[in-house]
Amino acid sequence: MNKIIVGIIALATALPAVAQKADSSKILPSVTVTRYKTVNGVGHLPDVKNGIIYAGKKNEIILVDSLDANKAINNTRQILGRIPGLNIVETESSGFTANGIATRGLNPNQSIEMNTRQNGYNISGDIYGYNEAYYLPPMEAVSRIEMVRGAASLQFGSQFGGLVNYVTKDAPTDKTFEFTSSQTVGSFGLFNSFNSLGGTYKKINYYSFLQYRTLGGYRPNSKQYQLSGFGKLEYKPTNKLTTGIEYSLLRNRIKMPGGLTDSLFNADPKTSTRTRNWIKSPWNIVTGYANYTASENTTINLKSTYLFSNRSLVWRNEDGGAEAIDNIDPATNAYVHREVGIEDMRNSTTELRIAHNYKTGKSLSTVAGGVRFSYAKFKRLGGGEGTTNSDFDLSNTGDWGYDLDFTTTNVAPFVENIFMIGSKLSVTPGIRFEYLKSTSKGYKTKDNDKLPSNESRNRHFALAGVGIEYKPTANTSLYSNISQAYRPIDYSQLEPFGTTSKIDPNLKDAFGYNADLGYRGTIKNYMNFDVGAFYMAYNNRIGVVLKENEITGEEYSFRTNVANSVHKGIESYIEFNILKAIDQESKYGLSIFNSFAFIDAKYTTGEYKNKRVEAAAKMIDRVGLIVNNKQFSTTFQANYVGDAYGDASNVKTSEDPVAGYIPAYTVLDFSGTYKIKKSALKFGVNNFANKSYFTRRTDEYPGPGIIPSVGRSYYIGISTTL
Repeated sequence: MNKIIVGIIALATALPAVAQKADSSKILPSVTVTRYKTVNGVGHLPDVKNGIIYAGKKNEIILVDSLDANKAINNTRQILGRIPGLNIVETESSGFTANGIATRGLNPNQSIEMNTRQNGYNISGDIYGYNEAYYLPPMEAVSRIEMVRGAASLQFGSQFGGLVNYVTKDAPTDKTFEFTSSQTVGSFGLFNSFNSLGGTYKKINYYSFLQYRTLGGYRPNSKQYQLSGFGKLEYKPTNKLTTGIEYSLLRNRIKMPGGLTDSLFNADPKTSTRTRNWIKSPWNIVTGYANYTASENTTINLKSTYLFSNRSLVWRNEDGGAEAIDNIDPATNAYVHREVGIEDMRNSTTELRIAHNYKTGKSLSTVAGGVRFSYAKFKRLGGGEGTTNSDFDLSNTGDWGYDLDFTTTNVAPFVENIFMIGSKLSVTPGIRFEYLKSTSKGYKTKDNDKLPSNESRNRHFALAGVGIEYKPTANTSLYSNISQAYRPIDYSQLEPFGTTSKIDPNLKDAFGYNADLGYRGTIKNYMNFDVGAFYMAYNNRIGVVLKENEITGEEYSFRTNVANSVHKGIESYIEFNILKAIDQESKYGLSIFNSFAFIDAKYTTGEYKNKRVEAAAKMIDRVGLIVNNKQFSTTFQANYVGDAYGDASNVKTSEDPVAGYIPAYTVLDFSGTYKIKKSALKFGVNNFANKSYFTRRTDEYPGPGIIPSVGRSYYIGISTTL
């Protein structure tokens, strides 16, 4: 039988009896409940947790250890695929360390529309200036993943896509030392070693992990090594105060096989015409925190984070598009010079949160607020002339094409309040004020002239929202929310990455709102569901369109405020345990789940009115079958993602590498786990039918062109705990 800690059960099932209460200050002894799992993997957050209000918001929580999935390579569609409407760009094996995600037809590339966090703090370079996720913790180290849709803009920041928070595992509280080791091998040269240790000694709790992974890659000219590490030391001097420090690191080096034209992909998706493309993205994050229970009704949470990271690459740039084969020039008997780009990030962020429970009549209400302060510096060197070599060499043999220094200052106070009306109805209004100052200094080269850049932008605005939740029964709830969102221009949108793309000099910030209406809950121990509708208005949307040079007639991609767009549709997750419905005491489980979304994302104004938003699939449907008992568990999952387009013009074919059709695809995955005492054997097959497909077209790295996804692959691993 599975042992599940009470707190995790509460998070997974979100029982209203628990959810109606804010975080309690009472310190209770540890209790372990022994019973069979009733719901696999997906649940909902309580109304208030760690000083954060989730009442009335569309949210999900995924318990990673309860999933059968290839965690050695962070297979996103298996781990996060149960989130309805989750669109995934699969580039982890082609030049990135993490697959990007998005929902509701937003851009999934590097999760730029999401507020990406680990243990509650930001892990992207700069959530407003450079919101790209190069680092994610290994899924073998993650206990749960929390996701809140657009309504997260009030508590966490103004992103349209909402929050995704990866919560790492904690050390055991009942032993001083515990060691876990997991070793996995698989197709294309996969070797993954994950090792963790932790424990509790008196008032000190510690946990750490180290992951090492090498991967040869699905295509030629692919190579990857990655080292991820994490350490946490927590001290609890009194029952009211907990303090701690965390450090996360990533070291990697990836050889990128480049992009393909449609004809090359159709002939053989494993083709690679680039042999000299490399990238590395070392990441470092240090976080200190303190949690204080001032009284039975008041909690204070403080987190302060410093991120110092880098992203560097040397590659045969996108000149000539995907058609440009990287061969030796017979005139010089050497390769052409590669392009070098180096980016350094420094970001300090502090968030203070305070939550207080108070009575209004006979009802208990909660107010939660705080302030966020962040200062980020971003050094960008690009367009440098690299060597004609093939190894990882960042030498610059000439001037930089651009040398720019960006800064972002952000101050954001926020507050929300749960007003309880009786015992079943809650209304939660909230507001967030944002102050943003962005600066840019340096130069960029055009026609061999260095053009100085010295810009400064100041913005201040308010975001408002309100959520309503009604609980007709103890285990079900109706919820609704509408919240404003905002997306300022980021660094990557201000400067073209290479020569085939251009930037509109009159770019404006995007703004709009998210709205949700849904019904969720559980039925005894055999059914879990969340069915709802959404509407998102995204104004001044920044996108890529196809233009033609009036003089040469050549096509190029142009980043601009394309128009306003509206995203609307339905999202549904249903899981049904057949054997538990027949016999609630059954020792075996036979479950089916369906994660479904229909997304109608179109431009409503401008040149591309009624055209579909780029990268927005109309339908995303994932169906799974789970068979499990005390020792054995298997999951078979079918993933269907509808077609999409690479740019706003919706052209099906183009000489421009980013424009064109992205066909629909279906991918099958199978994973299993067999447990023997404190050890487990894990195995599976990804892309069982060996489907050839792709999720992204790009005019920049790791392309240009089509980035093929991985074909059929196998893995097997063993883990043990001492």
